[in-house]
Amino acid sequence: MSRARTSPRQLLAWAVYDWASSPYFAVILTFVFAAYFTQGVAANPIDGTAQWGLAMSISALLIACLSPVLGAVADAGGRRKPWLALCTGVAAVAIGLLWLVRPEPGFVLLALVLMVIANTVLELGQAFYNAMLADLADPTQLGRWSGWGWGLGYLAGIAALGLVLVLFIQPDPPPFGLDAATAEPVRIVGPLIGLWLVVFALPLFLFTPDTPTRGIGFGASVRAGLGRLLETLRALRQGSQVTRFLVARLIYNDGLNTLFAFGGIYAAGTFGMATDEIILFAIALNVTAGIGSFAFGFLDDRLGSKRTILLALAGLVVFGTAALLAPDKATFWTVGVMVGIFVGPAQSASRTLMARLSPAGQRNEMFGLYALSGKLTAFLGPFLFGAATTLFATQRAGMAVVVLLLLAGGLLLLLTVREPAPQG
Repeated sequence: MSRARTSPRQLLAWAVYDWASSPYFAVILTFVFAAYFTQGVAANPIDGTAQWGLAMSISALLIACLSPVLGAVADAGGRRKPWLALCTGVAAVAIGLLWLVRPEPGFVLLALVLMVIANTVLELGQAFYNAMLADLADPTQLGRWSGWGWGLGYLAGIAALGLVLVLFIQPDPPPFGLDAATAEPVRIVGPLIGLWLVVFALPLFLFTPDTPTRGIGFGASVRAGLGRLLETLRALRQGSQVTRFLVARLIYNDGLNTLFAFGGIYAAGTFGMATDEIILFAIALNVTAGIGSFAFGFLDDRLGSKRTILLALAGLVVFGTAALLAPDKATFWTVGVMVGIFVGPAQSASRTLMARLSPAGQRNEMFGLYALSGKLTAFLGPFLFGAATTLFATQRAGMAVVVLLLLAGGLLLLLTVREPAPQG
């Protein structure tokens, strides 16, 4: 695909997919549904935290196994949109079916199965979506477009959380005949976010160009993709810059994923936040995260992706430790919203650095490995969070694991990576 044919409208349509997918991570995975599951569906919050952690661990292992393979197959076949459309559609259905999860322990298994499906396919889709960036944007503007995408995602999180709060959580009695006794004002987030994903994903499929097909069948694509993946894995064993970055991200992204997956659970369990309080906190967090993503996007292009990631991770360690030690809800609110400023840049600059390190023609495969690096040990973060919470009977012990992962991966291993200069 020629960059000269990529218009600002087509790039914006690409970035809007972040707007489409991010409310799942804010409303379902992190704040509203996660807190509802542990507080209202599971037998008790401690068991619910451990069960949620197990489900996220299973999802992470599936993503780690499937993403490099599917990425390599997509590179061999050429096109990305069909894969992304399949992942988006399956995720939307699974998310919508969360409506069926009633506030009774008998619905624990249904909730966890649906979450594993939704989280797995949506994350697999992110590999194809992220791989499009380097083929669409000018190399000197990768940072800002990646940051703008993440920023739109956080704005979408604010909009979706605000919509849920104003329309469904706060009204008493609930609107549209929803039954508060069976938690319908909370359960409605499943169909709402599933529909949101479908509607706002459409611009990408309508306006953003895809890489052309290579004219080979699915079977040939699988054989060619697996063969090249094996060659790539052998090359990675030699300690390239890609290898170093993937290993570093493998660890610090584990901390980030755990922070997102258990943020609402931690707020509810440790500080007794009700659903409406959690949503307000999430909105504030998304405001600061959106500001950080937009602002650091320009910094990424000026200072480089590696330095931007290091700066973001340093901020996360400092304010994450403060959140861990917060003695009361007010202090947690103050330091928690500061965490948001550094969350977005850590993610968006990681995407940019991977795009800059990826060879042309192998970007689906590289971003499949990128997804693997985010998930290969991602079961460890949720597992250790749940295990430490159970062992010490406090979620603060679980949050301490997050800070240690960020420190070990971000500020130590990432220092060994050499970033290539932008090629304009």
